[in-house]
Amino acid sequence: MKSNVFIAVTVDGFIAREDGNIDWLSSFEGTSGQDYGYLEFFRTIDAIVMGRNTFEKVLSFGVWPYKKTPVFVLSNQNIEILKDLSDSVSLIRGSPQDIFRRLEEKGYKNLYIDGGKTIQGFLREGLIDQLIITRIPILIGKGISLFGLLERDIQLSHIGTIDFDNGIVQDKYEILEK
Repeated sequence: MKSNVFIAVTVDGFIAREDGNIDWLSSFEGTSGQDYGYLEFFRTIDAIVMGRNTFEKVLSFGVWPYKKTPVFVLSNQNIEILKDLSDSVSLIRGSPQDIFRRLEEKGYKNLYIDGGKTIQGFLREGLIDQLIITRIPILIGKGISLFGLLERDIQLSHIGTIDFDNGIVQDKYEILEK
């Protein structure tokens, strides 16, 4: 099974403001008339693992973007899952290793890992295979870091870079050491 990250960050490395707000991202959504490869990426995954904060942020958008793709929300707290999402969204608890093993046993092949803490946990345990990082040309000074503090170096192999006309730059990496 493979685990993949597809995420936007500010040039200074933040995925959100300290309060979780991603208002800085909206000024760049659709400015070039494209989705920056998101739909192509999304077609390659068969399940999503996200943290509770990310789940709550996605719910605030008003439209559930993942349709029937299975979404596993990582949380130690109980969460309310709306009835119309209960067929595809479920709460999951455990360490990243445990979650990875259980989802692999269920037959999933390509996971989309989303949310700062969730990405950090899976990365620390060597469970991320690919990173697609879309840098938005804005500095916000402080916020929630994509990677946080790392306990060790993590070697990456640069697969490619795409430059978009509006200044957005997308880098694709494979994790070499897990």
